[in-house]
Amino acid sequence: MNNPIVVPIQDVRMNAITSFTTVAPRVALFSGNYNYTRDGANRALNRLVDFLERRGVAVRVYSPTGDRPAFAHAGEVVSVPSIAIPRRKEYRLAIGLTERVKEDLRAFRPNIFHLSAPDVLGYKALKLARAWNIPAVASVHTRFDTYLQYYGLSYFEKFATRYLRAFYQQCEQIYAPSDSMGQILRVEGMSDDVRIWGRGVDSDHFSPERRDPTWRAAYGISETDTVIAFVGRLVLEKGLETFADVMDVLKNRNVAHKVLIVGDGPERAWMQRRLPDAIFAGHMDDSALARAYASSDLFFNPSRTETFGNVTLEAMASGVPPVCAQAAGSMSLVQHGTTGFLAANGNVGEYAHYLARLVGDRGLRRSFAQASRLRALNYNWDNILGEVLANYCEVLQCSAARKAPANETEVLAKAS
Repeated sequence: MNNPIVVPIQDVRMNAITSFTTVAPRVALFSGNYNYTRDGANRALNRLVDFLERRGVAVRVYSPTGDRPAFAHAGEVVSVPSIAIPRRKEYRLAIGLTERVKEDLRAFRPNIFHLSAPDVLGYKALKLARAWNIPAVASVHTRFDTYLQYYGLSYFEKFATRYLRAFYQQCEQIYAPSDSMGQILRVEGMSDDVRIWGRGVDSDHFSPERRDPTWRAAYGISETDTVIAFVGRLVLEKGLETFADVMDVLKNRNVAHKVLIVGDGPERAWMQRRLPDAIFAGHMDDSALARAYASSDLFFNPSRTETFGNVTLEAMASGVPPVCAQAAGSMSLVQHGTTGFLAANGNVGEYAHYLARLVGDRGLRRSFAQASRLRALNYNWDNILGEVLANYCEVLQCSAARKAPANETEVLAKAS
C-alpha cells in the first residue's frame, strides 16, 4: 500500500512553498528514446528523472535501448523490444509491452503513467493505464505530424493530427514545453487540460565567459569574423534547406560571415555539398558545446517543428543573439527586436534581412546578446521541474477523489 505523505513543492507561479498532501507518486515513464541517441527531448526527461529521484519520488523508465547509451542517463531503465526505424536507423520504434515488461510494471506498482511520445509504446501504455485504472499524463516534445511534410508524406498529416488528438484527449493532463505551444494545443483541441512544462538552462555552463579566441583561430576564424552558428541534428525537419538557402542569399549579397555547423546526422553529406565553405565541427557535448556556442556571434534556427528550442535557449544563455522561425517554442523564448529576431516560417528573404542587419551592426548585436543572456537567467531547472511534480500530485489527488465516493457507496451497501 502507498502511504500518505507531504511533498513540499516550490510553486514558482505563487513564488511560495506549497505543500501537497497526497499519495506518494510512483512514476512509470515511457519514452521512445531515453538514452540511446542524445536529443532535446531525452535531455529534458533525464533532467526530470534526476529531479524526481532527488526529491525521493520513485521513478522507472521504460524505453527502447541500444548496445551502448549515448550518455550517462538518470534513473533505472527497463528495456522494451524495438526495431530500427527505416531511413532513420539512429532511432528505434518500440513494438509494444511484453509480458516481461508488464510483470516489471506490476512489481514496481506505479500510480501514474507519464507518456512522452504518442508512439506504439505510448499507445500500449495508455491502454494499460486505462485497464489498470491508473491516471496517465503526457508531455509533448515534438509534433510528429508536422515531420511528414519533410518526407513527401504531407497527405497523411491530417490523419496523424487526428490520432494525436484522440491520444492526448485520453490523458488527465498534457504538458507543453512553451506558452505558445500550449496555446496551439488548446486551439487544436488536443486536451482540456494543457499545462506548461518549460525547459531550463545551466547558465553557469552556457555562458559568454566560455568564448575562446584560440578555439576560433583553430578553425580559421579571426576575432573580426562574424560567425553564424547552427546547432542540432542534421535532419531535414530542422530546416536545413532553408538554412542553406539563406546562407546563399547572404553570400550573393556579399554579407561577410562564416558558417559554423555543430552537430551530425543523416543529412551531413548533403549539407556539406550544399555549403562547401561552412565549418563542420561535428557532434559536441558538455564543455566543448558550451565553448562552440559562446565562440559564435549569431545563432540561426529556422526549424518550424520546435516545440521549445533547447538550442535557442542555450545560445541565448551563451550571449549569442538568435534569429529563429516563428515556431511555437521560439516565439516563447525570443523577444523580437529585443533579444533577437523572429521571421515568418520559411521566408528566406526575411531571415537574410535580419541576419545581414546583425552582421553589419555590432552595437545591436551586443545589445541583443546582453538581453538574451538576462532572459535566459530566468529559466531555472528546479523551479520548472517542481511544477511537473506539483502537477503529478494534483492528478493523484483528483484520481483519489474520484475513487472515494465509489468506495463509500460500496461500504454503505455492504453495511445495509
